[in-house]
Amino acid sequence: MKRTIVYIIIAVLTVSSCNNANQSKESKGYSEVNGIKMYYEIYGQGEPLVLLHGGGSTIQTTFGRVIPMLAKHRKLIAVELQAHGRTSDRAADASFEQDADDVATLLQHLNIEKADFFGFSNGGTTCVQIATRHPQIVNKIILGSALCKRSGMPAQFWDFMKQAKLSNMPAELKEAYLQVSPNPAGLQVMHDKDAKRMVNFKDIPDEQIKTIKAPTFIIIADQDVIQPEHAIEMHRQIANSELAIIPGVHGEYIEEITTLKSNSKEAGFVIPMLESFLDKGRTKQ
Repeated sequence: MKRTIVYIIIAVLTVSSCNNANQSKESKGYSEVNGIKMYYEIYGQGEPLVLLHGGGSTIQTTFGRVIPMLAKHRKLIAVELQAHGRTSDRAADASFEQDADDVATLLQHLNIEKADFFGFSNGGTTCVQIATRHPQIVNKIILGSALCKRSGMPAQFWDFMKQAKLSNMPAELKEAYLQVSPNPAGLQVMHDKDAKRMVNFKDIPDEQIKTIKAPTFIIIADQDVIQPEHAIEMHRQIANSELAIIPGVHGEYIEEITTLKSNSKEAGFVIPMLESFLDKGRTKQ
């Protein structure tokens, strides 16, 4: 039976912040995937968990603060999607469907038959596509601030995307791209492809969303760009799902780079909650 979990944090968090993600890095590499050279990093041991970053982002800007926490108990496969970070581009528009197919192909190359998936923002929408296009590779999914319907965003977001300019992109994301990409000129390309993808975004049909059978954890912030009603509707449509609404803004619950403050400790509360979901029904390793 479906359970709704709404967490309201009213106390000051006291969990200490995590160490730099590079301290737990085990391996990194590239794989030729559907015409692109896809970059990935692998951390830890145990049940595999694939990390899918947000739009305009890299592995580290989205997940850098939480990788050390998650890698303590499971094997992480963090990827950079088409035209993002160190992954090359292709002569085609970016799409959530193609990103899903790319990730599925990468896992084949890495000999990973089945995994859990955690996607944030655009990565969450990609996660929905993976769960519906490639259900055979999915154990559990975490949808962080994922979008399935245009109504899930306020009208002003869509107006902004029509006028999107690189100069308006968060400085932290631009700097992170330039630090790792072998092609600095690709920053504009990444921005334009991400913007075009959102301007042309079409609703994922209800019938497709309802086919998701994998246990699903939906998480958003109460001041997210994603409307709370949208997350609640997804929760109702995905039969085996749980829902958490966390105080804060988009990405603050995983300490995404654009939300960081000197005393950021939100992830110290949220990650144990996500791990509890992932571990449910499994024997601890």
